[in-house]
Amino acid sequence: MASQTGAIVQQSLNVLMGDQSFLPDLQEQAREKAFKSLAAILSTPNKVHKAFLRITVEDGSVVRIPAYRIQHNDSLGPYKGGIRFHESVNEDEVTNLAALMTLKNALHEVPFGGGKGGVVINPRQYSAKELYLICKKYVQYFSDVIGPDKDIPAPDMGTGEREMDWMMAEYKSIHPGQPYLGSFTGKSIVSGGSLGRREATGKGVYFTFRYMLHDFLKEQSDWLAGSNNPFVRTALAHTNRPLSIAVQGFGNVGSVAALEAYKCTHLHNKVVAVSDRNVTLYNPEGLSIPVLIEYAVHHQGDLPSSPESLKELGISADILEREAVLYLDVDVLMLAALEEQIRADNVSKVKASIIVEGANAPVTGEADDVLNAKGTIVIPDILANAGGVIVSYFEWLQGRETQFYTEEEVYKLLYAKMQKTLTGILPAYFGEPAPLRQSCYNHAVTKLSSSLYRQGKLY
Repeated sequence: MASQTGAIVQQSLNVLMGDQSFLPDLQEQAREKAFKSLAAILSTPNKVHKAFLRITVEDGSVVRIPAYRIQHNDSLGPYKGGIRFHESVNEDEVTNLAALMTLKNALHEVPFGGGKGGVVINPRQYSAKELYLICKKYVQYFSDVIGPDKDIPAPDMGTGEREMDWMMAEYKSIHPGQPYLGSFTGKSIVSGGSLGRREATGKGVYFTFRYMLHDFLKEQSDWLAGSNNPFVRTALAHTNRPLSIAVQGFGNVGSVAALEAYKCTHLHNKVVAVSDRNVTLYNPEGLSIPVLIEYAVHHQGDLPSSPESLKELGISADILEREAVLYLDVDVLMLAALEEQIRADNVSKVKASIIVEGANAPVTGEADDVLNAKGTIVIPDILANAGGVIVSYFEWLQGRETQFYTEEEVYKLLYAKMQKTLTGILPAYFGEPAPLRQSCYNHAVTKLSSSLYRQGKLY
């Protein structure tokens, strides 16, 4: 587990250790031993699976590609987590992401544990046939440890419904006559996927932000008006006025979150900047997100990067370096790209007063401390980007029941689930000046600790 995640988990355990109303049966030495056990269990994965996938590429040569499936904790249900195709994948990264999945599912009361997978490739450098073979080999190598009631993978960076369809088909061929629809989530609709799954994470990211800045503040306005909490002051300063939003990353998460912001009628949003792996596009008067999405769909996910292409689209924007999106003078910054984008060495240049983590771990621990100290609201990944796993749960249920929800029903269930979590978290956050990330971890660790104790796993 990464140092930031581990430190926050340990801090949550320290709080619970001193709260005698939590697990009151445990006293003195027995309590100390139990909490040492909790620290050991939550800081390490249950199992680490690693393989080198043997693939014959199209020129006839054989390559060996490192691949991982890491299963962190299953006390709340089967392992659950995406499979990432990216050249930066490594064991430490996948282990930390698996731990985050454990905590995320616990926070949102999704009956899954935490797992994660990864393959060390740049998918853009492989043909469709080669990617198909990689997907097949991944399932073959890990077929004994995945399955509808064991470990249920899903898409992540570099993968999507196509890859999940391929993997489910291979799982089905390896396990004939056994249930298979729930072996993978994030599949295409024709293969038993759920309507709304692709958009779920981005919609959840924006919903979390909107609920905090609109619904919750509106409902609690009388209570919050006299608060000296710096996070309350930041939130109230952004009500009843136009909000400028920048979005880093224009994939499934970032583009959907940007579109939700563009269409929202509850808040006076203006999406002034978006970025991808190549450029940042910036217009302080706002950007046409539907036009940019349509362009990206037909250009391998890339944004227009030349004045000529922007002119053809009828879009006026400055073309900036891709990192420029982080430092623009905006109200809200949504991070939907990679890990560790805001760090100790660049946090001083970040001007946004509200940051929403659509990606996993885009703000380092050191940067998080700096942002919290100056009253910046950081809506953490564990809270904001859980839409994908929540709708994956709905997809898993639909596969078991072979009864499928409409897209409207999926979003209704998603928002209800996230709203329940937010109503449990936000009063404490705005009631005491403590970081929102720590509040979320406290809730998740409480749930996990209680479950592990009741299951007799601390002895």
